[in-house]
Amino acid sequence: MRDTIEDVRPAAPTERGLPVDWALARRTAVRLSSPGPETTREEATELVARLRADAAVAEGHVRDVTGLGHGLPLLPADVVDRPAWTAAALHGMAALTADAQLPVVPRVARAVTSRTAGLQIGGVVAYLGGRVLGQYDPFGGPAGDGRLLLVAPNVHAAQQALDVSSADFGLWVCLHEATHRLQFTAVPWLRSYFAAEVARFLTVAQGQDERGAVFERLPEVLRAVRSARGDSLAIVELLQGPEQRAVLDRLLALTTLLEGHADHVMDAVGPDVVPTVATIRARFTMRRRGGGIVDRVLRALLGVEAKVRQYAVGSAFTKHVVLAAGMDGFNRVWESPETLPTRAELADPGAWLRRVHP
Repeated sequence: MRDTIEDVRPAAPTERGLPVDWALARRTAVRLSSPGPETTREEATELVARLRADAAVAEGHVRDVTGLGHGLPLLPADVVDRPAWTAAALHGMAALTADAQLPVVPRVARAVTSRTAGLQIGGVVAYLGGRVLGQYDPFGGPAGDGRLLLVAPNVHAAQQALDVSSADFGLWVCLHEATHRLQFTAVPWLRSYFAAEVARFLTVAQGQDERGAVFERLPEVLRAVRSARGDSLAIVELLQGPEQRAVLDRLLALTTLLEGHADHVMDAVGPDVVPTVATIRARFTMRRRGGGIVDRVLRALLGVEAKVRQYAVGSAFTKHVVLAAGMDGFNRVWESPETLPTRAELADPGAWLRRVHP
């Protein structure tokens, strides 16, 4: 199940950005990746062709629901296999973190750090590569201006595991990813804002580590580990200073909004477009919560459990605001960074409505 795409090779470690040996990360991810599901050539060819067509159809429906992006060109999606997604994901990470202003470290120390980071990131990407159904990378593509990827073997495996309509499930997945693409293509400032916040977060984090601030909070963190009950996000926040936590709050608020909005839209399109949408949603939600003990531990360590909660919080916020103010009223979130909801407002949509729609 592989589309013909360019060979994306992550950059080698440089003096800028994160000290990561991206080539080692890619080799590690490829070595640790699991093979895709067994299928016939005919099934694979049919699925790839259908996902390509569904991506364009899906964005048309998303535009109708959201009121965003009318007049923009309908761009194609790349249908890829797991190795191709891995290469693209690592390329996107390298591009996104390239502008972080990190302190100069000795070349030997940076080389050791970059190899360790490459191994760690490669392992994480290998794990995610067997589960990601699709992804819009706003920094991907040959020109770095965005790329929508659909991972055909993972879509096929999930559809089989859920025992739902193949045609409906593929389109449903495309609706989510097309929403993400539209968020970044129809909102001119969003891409640069997101990149700047990520760079700021990494810069502040490195400066904080250089000052030894993490060690000052270790007693508090150790007490939290005993009581957090697997809430990895809560523990991560305790490791941060006030400045880094403020940036993380903004990033979490943004990603919660983006994921929740996409989740809301993929269901709001309704049964006229995806006849079995209710069944797919119910079974997919159970799948997000499930998995064996090893899978659940890995998900907690990687912060995937926190991401699952993001979908629920962001979707509830979107639904509340759309019901109260209509989609046009909701779309005020896209006017500027100042109209984005805060983390507190995501949990209390009425507060955002009072601030933005007094």
